[in-house]
Amino acid sequence: MAINVIRRKELYEIMPEGLVTTHKWLMKNNLTRHAIDNLVKSNQLESISKGVYVRNASKISWQSVVFSLQSIFKTDLVIGGLTALEMQGLSHYLSLSENKIVHLFGNNVLPEWVVNLDLNVKFVRHTTNSLFAKKSEENKQLHPFTSERDWDNDNRKLILSSPERAYLEVLLDVPQKITFEHADQLMQGLTTLSPRNLQKILEYCQNVKVKRLFFWFADRQNYVWLGKINRENITLGSGNRMLIKGGKLDNKYKITVPEWL
Repeated sequence: MAINVIRRKELYEIMPEGLVTTHKWLMKNNLTRHAIDNLVKSNQLESISKGVYVRNASKISWQSVVFSLQSIFKTDLVIGGLTALEMQGLSHYLSLSENKIVHLFGNNVLPEWVVNLDLNVKFVRHTTNSLFAKKSEENKQLHPFTSERDWDNDNRKLILSSPERAYLEVLLDVPQKITFEHADQLMQGLTTLSPRNLQKILEYCQNVKVKRLFFWFADRQNYVWLGKINRENITLGSGNRMLIKGGKLDNKYKITVPEWL
């Protein structure tokens, strides 16, 4: 068997179509610089940025991009917010945008090649600093607030926020980018949240606005899991917070909310 045929077979075994990889990753998987160069010359690999490669760029999907960011580029970016809720069947709110928006949460920046991809997808990166503690050793505690989902037929996994964490991530953008109505509709579908997970993540959450909003929306539905949360261990801060102009002040949580809700 010719050497180039062997290399091509090796490439197909380690690298599915649409997966974005690096020169370093390919070499770790037993491909030499010479082999990589030959694969590029023969169009078996496509270079989409310096040191960044894909096999069949037409097969790139938002899932393959996120998998690459998480597993090959080793970023801390997690699928979160609305995207995580959608993946778990907890969002029935239809977007009017033609392009899909994928929300990623983490403190690593999106590589330039992601921004330059010709996909009908917009990747929006959010930092976790405004929601959780900034210290790296404390951020490790966020792992229990994520889960894994298959994205292809080879048992490769995507990491996404749990429903409890994802909803708090959504509340970060209320009311600037997410309306009160949208957040309220999402809460109406969260009938099976884990009180244990909620207790942990609400105690860990540093954002007073998000915690007050969470309880305000949850009170409207009065789910069984709400009564199992020990509120004494969750700090809600002091003082009024004006979230929306012309709204009414909720005296219990000291936030302004729409008059009609």
